[in-house]
Amino acid sequence: MSELKHLKSKTVWSAVSLFFQSGYSAFLGLVANLVLTIILSPNIFGIYITLLSTISFLNYFSDIGLAASLIQKKDLDENDVKSTFTFQQLLIGTLVIIGFIFGPYVQRFYQLPIEGLYLYWTLLISFLISSLKTIPSVFLERNIKFNKIVLVQLVESTIFYLTVTVLALLGFGLRSFIFAVLLRAIVGLIIIYSISPWSPKIGISKQSLKGLLKFGIPFQASSFLALFKDDLIILFLAKMIGFEGVAFIGWAKKWAEAPIRIVMDNITKVFFPLIARIQEDKQKIGQIVEKIFYYQTAVLAPIMLLSLFIMPKLVHIIPRYTKWTPALPLFYIFVGSSFLISYAAPFISLFNALGKVKLSFGFMLFWTIVVWLSTPLLTALFGKFGFPITHLLISLTFGLVVYAAKKIVPFNLLLSIKSPLLSTLLMLVFLLIINSYPSDNLILSVIFFLTIGALTYFASLRYIFKLDIVQDIKYLLRKE
Repeated sequence: MSELKHLKSKTVWSAVSLFFQSGYSAFLGLVANLVLTIILSPNIFGIYITLLSTISFLNYFSDIGLAASLIQKKDLDENDVKSTFTFQQLLIGTLVIIGFIFGPYVQRFYQLPIEGLYLYWTLLISFLISSLKTIPSVFLERNIKFNKIVLVQLVESTIFYLTVTVLALLGFGLRSFIFAVLLRAIVGLIIIYSISPWSPKIGISKQSLKGLLKFGIPFQASSFLALFKDDLIILFLAKMIGFEGVAFIGWAKKWAEAPIRIVMDNITKVFFPLIARIQEDKQKIGQIVEKIFYYQTAVLAPIMLLSLFIMPKLVHIIPRYTKWTPALPLFYIFVGSSFLISYAAPFISLFNALGKVKLSFGFMLFWTIVVWLSTPLLTALFGKFGFPITHLLISLTFGLVVYAAKKIVPFNLLLSIKSPLLSTLLMLVFLLIINSYPSDNLILSVIFFLTIGALTYFASLRYIFKLDIVQDIKYLLRKE
C-alpha cells in the first residue's frame, strides 16, 4: 500500500468515526438531558450550564494555540513537544490557581449554593486533568488516527451521561454533576495514555517555543475572535431584544446549522492534519479540496433544502412546538447563510494547515468587525431579524475566501460542486410543485416530501450526471 493510499484510508475512516461519535453523543445527550430536565430543577441545570461556560471561556487561554502548532508543523522534535507540555501546564496551573482564588467571588456573584462552589472547583480540577491529554491527542491527530480519539470521547460521553443520570435518579441533585465530571476526566486520561503512550517531560526550549508561538498565537486569536463574534454577541442581543428574541434566534440558528455542524465540522477536523502532512504538494491538496467540497455539497445541499420545506410542518407535528413558529423566517435566513458559509470555513482550516495563519486571522477579524458594526444597526432597524441578516451578509463574503485560497492552491470549486447543486435545483422544482398541493395529514406530507426529494435528487445524479454517490462512498470506505 502506497503512503498516499494509506493516508487516504486513515482520513476516510477518521471522518466516519467522527460522524459516528457525533451521532452517538447527540443521541446519548438527548436522552440524558430529557431525564435530567425532568428530574432536576431548572435552577440546578442552569448552574451547571453557567459554570461549564466559565470553564469553556478559560479553555481559550489554555495553550495559546500550541497544540495546533504541533499538529501543523511538518517535523517535530522532542524540544517542541516538551516545551508545549511544560508551557501549557504552567499556563493552566496558573489559571486553575486563579480560578480557585476567585471561587468565593464566583459563588457570591451567581448566588451559588455550597454544592455549586464544589462543582466549580471540580470543573477546574477536570480542566487541569484534561490538559494532560493534549500531547497524546496531538500524536493521534498528526497521524490522522481520529478513530482512536473518538473511542476516548465515546467512553467519556457514556460515563458522564450514565453517571449523571443514575445519580440524579438517586437524588444526588447538583452533586450528580460533580461525580460525573471528575469520573469522566480521570477515565479519559487513563484511556488516552493507554492508546497513545507518552512519558511527560519537563523543560522549555526558547527557540522551539518561539517558533510554535509564531503560529499558535494568531491561531488562538482567531479562535477567540470566533468566540467574540458568535457567543458574546448574544449577551448584547439579550439586552437589545430581550430573552424571547434571543430564544427565537438561538432556536433558528441551532436547527439551521445542525447539518453543517455534523458534516462540515467533522470534515474540517480531519482536513487540518491531513493537509498539514502533505502541505508541500499543492496539486494533491487541490484535488483533495475538490473532492471534499463535492461530497460536502452532495450531502448538505439536499438536506438543507428539504429542511426549508419540512420544518414548518414539524413545528405543528411536535407537541407544544408551535411556540417556535415566529422563528421560522429566521430559520430560513440562517439556512441560506449557513450553506454559503460552508464554502468558507474549510478554507480557514486550509490556511492554518499551510501555515497561513495570519490570513485566517485577517478573515476572522474582518467578520468580527462586521458583526459588531452591523448587528446593532440592523437590530435597531429590523429587531430580531438584525442578527440573521448580518449572518447572511457575512456568508456572502465566502467568495473572498475562495479567491484567496485559489491564489495558494489550484482547484476548480464550481466544477466540483456543479452536479450536486444542479440536482438540488431540480429537486427544488419538484418540491415546489408538491408544496402547491397542501395536505391535511402533516406526517404523511413530511414522509412524501422526504421520499420525492430523495428520489429526485439521487435519480438526477445517477441518470443525468452519471454519478453514483453510493458507489463512491463504498469505494472510499474500502480499505486498500
